Amino acid sequence: MSVFSSLYTHICFCAVFNDADSQTLEETNILTSAQIQKPPLYKIIMLNDDYTPMDFVVYVLETIFQKNNEEATKIMFQIHNTGFSVCGAFTYEIAETKKKETIELATKYQYPLQCILEKE
Repeated sequence: MSVFSSLYTHICFCAVFNDADSQTLEETNILTSAQIQKPPLYKIIMLNDDYTPMDFVVYVLETIFQKNNEEATKIMFQIHNTGFSVCGAFTYEIAETKKKETIELATKYQYPLQCILEKE
């Protein structure tokens, strides 16, 4: 049972035994539990180009996306062979930050590496 479920059960259980406001408290808890949603995730898709070295792409995947060398190399080859690959899925703010960091690092080293975001 998740923390939210057990908290919700506890609040509802207490509400049943509260004489004065039991109906109001139960309605509030039902509305609150229905409103809790996980935020949408955004895939970061790295695009292939003819100028960015493979070693740099692996470096970006290891440093910005925290991939180990084996996984980074696998993703890099997928980018090279298919033209793109998903580097990860994150909430919008985190995905946008990682995309920005990737493009800034590539620009610093004068590479045209690009990423796009796509909602899952």
